[in-house]
Amino acid sequence: MGHKKSWLTKFLVWRAKHISHRQFVAILSILVGFTSGMGAVILKNLTHFFQHLMEGRLVQEYHHAFYFVFPIIGLTLVYLVIKYVIRNKVSHGIPSTLYAISKRKGIMARYQMFGSILTAPITVGFGGSVGLEGPTVATGAAISSNIARALHLNHATRILLISCASAGALSSIFKAPIAAIVFAIEVFSLDLTLASLLPLLLASISAIITSYFFFGDDALLPFKIVDGFTIADVPFYMVLGLFGGITSIYFTEVYTRIQNFFDKLGSPIQKLMLGGVVIGVLVFLVPPLYGEGFDTMNNLVQGNTDAVLENNFLNLDLNNGWVVILLLAGLVAFKIVASALTFGAGGVGGIFAPTLFMGSLMGNCVAKFINHLGIFKNMVSESNFTLVGMTGLMAGVLHAPLTAIFLIAEVTGGYELFIPLMVTAAISYALARYVHPHSVYAMELARKGELITHNKDHAVLMFMEMDKVIEKNFLPVYPKMNLGDIVHKVVTQSTRNIFPVVHEKKGTLLGIILMDDIRPIMFDQTMYDKVLATDVMQTPPSIIDLDTDKMADVMKKFQDSGAWNLPVVKDGKYEGFISKSKLLTAYRRELINYTQ
Repeated sequence: MGHKKSWLTKFLVWRAKHISHRQFVAILSILVGFTSGMGAVILKNLTHFFQHLMEGRLVQEYHHAFYFVFPIIGLTLVYLVIKYVIRNKVSHGIPSTLYAISKRKGIMARYQMFGSILTAPITVGFGGSVGLEGPTVATGAAISSNIARALHLNHATRILLISCASAGALSSIFKAPIAAIVFAIEVFSLDLTLASLLPLLLASISAIITSYFFFGDDALLPFKIVDGFTIADVPFYMVLGLFGGITSIYFTEVYTRIQNFFDKLGSPIQKLMLGGVVIGVLVFLVPPLYGEGFDTMNNLVQGNTDAVLENNFLNLDLNNGWVVILLLAGLVAFKIVASALTFGAGGVGGIFAPTLFMGSLMGNCVAKFINHLGIFKNMVSESNFTLVGMTGLMAGVLHAPLTAIFLIAEVTGGYELFIPLMVTAAISYALARYVHPHSVYAMELARKGELITHNKDHAVLMFMEMDKVIEKNFLPVYPKMNLGDIVHKVVTQSTRNIFPVVHEKKGTLLGIILMDDIRPIMFDQTMYDKVLATDVMQTPPSIIDLDTDKMADVMKKFQDSGAWNLPVVKDGKYEGFISKSKLLTAYRRELINYTQ
């Protein structure tokens, strides 16, 4: 171990002498992009292996009923891997990365480098109705975080490399490097500066080259725009944006409620069995819900609706247009149910693919509905609506409208649909954000006040640690102490001009005594036995609670009270004081680190 540290120290010294920090970050971003690309390759190949083995062989060669048992088997295997191999909770990809950025200064545990690789392919390959994008992002982010820690880089650089890994992951999966960069900026609230843009570009390029090396020209959405766009179609795309917003709200509501339901179930086995059985039933009855669903999306984009709906368990006539519309709407409704159940039952995956899946179905359904009404002169393009529908759901569910626009524009190989993409994304995003101010990714962090945003002041406050600004060199006063004891035992021994009044046995804060309160009588010895601490103490203008207050709350309390020192309590017990001067000094120091 010491030998390794010696080599690392020598390397870091050599690097400091010969390579500037900016050049070093650029080199690391290429490495991070490569590792993210490799993570995507491993995850995709493992998942395709399991899915081909399960769905391609057992279902087609033996019996359709295998659809029912696969999710239960997969979730059981994931449970065993997490319990006996990983031995730590494997969180959902992008939310766990957001948490690391917001609350842990970009530090991610080592097990997160392989946790998703071991569990996500099993979840999706055995029929879990989730995606691989989130786990790929989490894997790359964890690797980049640990590389940064090993090289003793500061937290601003760690966060930049995590963002590079995220951009690399999406660039590799979708072969959409610009959308990947925009995603890192939108979702992780990274500031777009020249210092951050070059590493993001290098990581994105490195990852996409890695993807091309292993996958060639294969793309998840191999589609070229055939139908053109006319300005007369804009009202229809506005309607699509409205439906996108409504569907996004439905997505978030169903996802949140099912997660809350499973959170109340105590036993992991109970969650696994309940979720696994229901997912099995859904996948058995509605096979398109199996796995990520990119085959379904491609069939819809290419106009092969029959291939999507031919296995409907009701054997309904697909020549009836209204039947097709109802079946597509049913798929939209049940996809998020299946996805949320997969998460609740202990599966590991992401919501990126389910969002695209629902968006494609929603767009295709709306187009078919408009065309089937037969009251408009021109028919709308079902393939274009399918693609633009993905943008609407991404903008509404993920709160990433720019990512949604650039992703579909890039995967289609052109910008002919740019106007409908922008119209639909804007309307869907505005409507969804009005109902749910935060995305599914950020909702829990935002509720706790732990979400980093593009607001620099708020971001800096998020990175500050309360424990490091608490001062404890204040001598306590007990309620039964008289003025003489206060003067001789506290005032003369202290360098401060404020004293906490604390319960002698319980340690609870009762009040404070200011030097100004006792100065008029502290030299009058006739008052020493007559005046008690309770006679001169006062209620503090505000109290900081370590259990509930965030750093932004502390700043507001100082602003509202006008005080220079405020007492701190935890579980009602006195902990110390925070001074405005120390708080502002810590803020300035953190601001410098954050903006380096």
